[in-house]
Amino acid sequence: MKKNIALVVGGYSGEYVVSMQSAVTIEQHLNRELYHPYKISVTRDGWFYTEASGKPVSVDKNDFSLTLNGAKVHFDAVFIGIHGTPGEDGKLQGYFDMLQIPYISCGAITSGLTFNKSYCNKVVAALHVVSVAKSVHIFRDQPFNDSRIMETLRFPVFVKPAEGGSSIGVSKVNNPSEELGAAIEKAFKEDSQALIEEFVKGRELTCGLFRKDGKLITLPITEIRSSKEFFDFEAKYTPGVSREITPAEITEEVASLIQETAKKLYVALNCRGIVRIDFILEDQTNKLFFLEANTMPGQSENSIVPQQVKAAGMSLTDFYGILIEECLK
Repeated sequence: MKKNIALVVGGYSGEYVVSMQSAVTIEQHLNRELYHPYKISVTRDGWFYTEASGKPVSVDKNDFSLTLNGAKVHFDAVFIGIHGTPGEDGKLQGYFDMLQIPYISCGAITSGLTFNKSYCNKVVAALHVVSVAKSVHIFRDQPFNDSRIMETLRFPVFVKPAEGGSSIGVSKVNNPSEELGAAIEKAFKEDSQALIEEFVKGRELTCGLFRKDGKLITLPITEIRSSKEFFDFEAKYTPGVSREITPAEITEEVASLIQETAKKLYVALNCRGIVRIDFILEDQTNKLFFLEANTMPGQSENSIVPQQVKAAGMSLTDFYGILIEECLK
């Protein structure tokens, strides 16, 4: 019997558009012989499923069900495809936990932790498995001192919203006296917290991981080469602005270091589902620096994880099937 899968998309953040692009790929590649997908849009105006006729049907949030043609539709599992809040930060995960509905992603605590770059950095640094760049964590409603930041950190730095993705609100600051204030203001437009992190010059490399039959599997590594100063929103989503090389042109030794480090982080952070962990390999030292753990990586046809899946010789249909079946266990 086919399993009912809720594909939850949209969200409340600036990453709404990215989520809708991911949803197209996921929906196209779900095996219709095994699964009956229902795409459910989550917006501030409501949660709803759109029938073939175009009629929107609201979700009953008491049990996360739909009433279609007079019959209740319940879900065997949820494929969360929301980047940003409330799908990447643990809010929906906590809701589904209370309803005891399995979902394809990390749990609420891991999602909340990894969504906040500053707190995640602190936890990863305490694990002593990878280097973490020096940083300062500031809050919009608490006083902070630009001069103290300049004394504490070595410039250039990145200024980022502590919670957010797709490089929205991120700036690189080379000249602190001229650029720092504006960069902080830009980050605070997206979030009430900002992370100011020392720039590490090197190669950006990223590795996707997931479990199959309980075994942790690493996908081929991707190197990101941007023609811009860093891999910002435009570089991520504008064709031709960046190059993503999969598999990355690196030595077996470096590949093994990245994959083993990613595995240790996946386990230590109690990750589930598909997670993409980003690193910087410092030019002068070949030291590996942690950049970010992405618990809701993009799934559009040109996104990094689908590239890695194809490079591994898998189809997206098989890959999504593995994620669903692992979740159902």
